[in-house]
This record gives sequence, C-alpha cells and structure tokens, in this order.
Amino acid sequence: MTAAPEKATATGRAWAALSTVRDPELDEPITDLGFVADTAVTGTEIRVRLRLPTYFCAPNFAYLMVADARDALRALGEFDTVDVRLVDHFAAGEINAGVAADSGFTGTFTGEAEEELDELRRTFRRKAHLACLERACRGLVAHGWRVDALAGMTLGELPDSPERERLLRRRAEAGLPTGPDEALFVTDDGAPVPADEVASRLEFARAVRVSVDGNAGWCRGLLATRYPRAEREDVS
Repeated sequence: MTAAPEKATATGRAWAALSTVRDPELDEPITDLGFVADTAVTGTEIRVRLRLPTYFCAPNFAYLMVADARDALRALGEFDTVDVRLVDHFAAGEINAGVAADSGFTGTFTGEAEEELDELRRTFRRKAHLACLERACRGLVAHGWRVDALAGMTLGELPDSPERERLLRRRAEAGLPTGPDEALFVTDDGAPVPADEVASRLEFARAVRVSVDGNAGWCRGLLATRYPRAEREDVS
C-alpha cells in the first residue's frame, strides 16, 4: 500500500479527503485498497487517477468512486480544477465524461441505466452497518459475553473500541439512531430487534461481514496481480 503523503501539504490534504471515499461494496477507503494510482497537485489544480482490480469491475461501483472522489476533493475548497479519472476500465470513457459533466449515472449511461444509484448506496450502507455490528459483537462474545445478553444492550453500554466508533459512523450514514440509549440491535428501519430474533440477526450480520471481508481480500489479490507493486506506487 502506498504511504500517505504528509498532511500539511496540499497533496496530503487531498489524500486525507480521498481516504473518506470508500468502495461501496467493500466498505474500505480507496486509499487503503490501493485504488488511487496517481495524485498530482500543480498550484490550485489537482489530478487524480483511479484504477480497479479488473477491467470489468461493475460500472455502477466505479462511477460512485470516481464521483465521490471528485466531490471529496472539491469540498476542500482549495482547488480551482479537480480532474479525477478512471483508467484501464472498459467504461472509463463514459464514466469520466459523465462525472466531469455532472450528468448523473442515468445521464452517463443513457438508454442503459434506468435509475440513479441512491438505492444502491442505501443497500451497501445497510450491509456496512451489519458488518460493523458483527465485528463489535464478535469481540464481546470472544470475551465471554452470551448472545442473549446482547439483546438488551444499548449503544451506550457498548465498550469503547475502534469497532464501536466505526459502528456509530455506519449507523449515522445509514440514517439509524446513534444515541447512547438506542438499542444495539436495530432493523434497517431503526426499530429495536426483538430479543428472540437477536441471535438470527447476528448470524445474518456475520454472513454479511464474511462476504465483505472475502470480497475485499479477493480484490486486493486481483489488484496486486494486475498491477505489480512497482506499478502501484503513487507517483505524485
């Protein structure tokens, strides 16, 4: 993985902004995944090149990452020109042109895409929440907690840990309540999960987490095969 630039520099601040952009399916920053191939800052202009594990990675996921990276860099407010492009992808031309023109996904793939990607975002935010829930609970169970004891737990009772902080962030992103008195286990609509359904909810969350982690490992392997380390170094 490429080392992050110093945060005090414009490139460092740009890298920090890019680190907030996640692969929607893998729920990991594109910087950690190695998807940022090149960042170059010249004055108030920034150029970023993204590349993915395969030539045929899903265009909807690719579009989201390019658009989100562009938006994250624009939000810094220090670049007059933000040029984010996808390379080495079968739909790179359409995606790059559509993002640059703010055409939206349907405008980018006219006649092919029937709707924007809002529902896709919601779906993967729900999955990210479940994966984070399982990670937080897995640590408790490993330290002797019984699953039935988790049924009545609130967020405020969840011990401080990186997993707890990540869970709270994912809940907020999914539009779920994050107050200390809120139930740890909630449905996709934010309602408390009945006590007799907590075990099955946790098992489902485990299946989601295993799938997410497995896909992340698979993608890292594919990226490393497609781009040997010498080719994956950041050349900014």
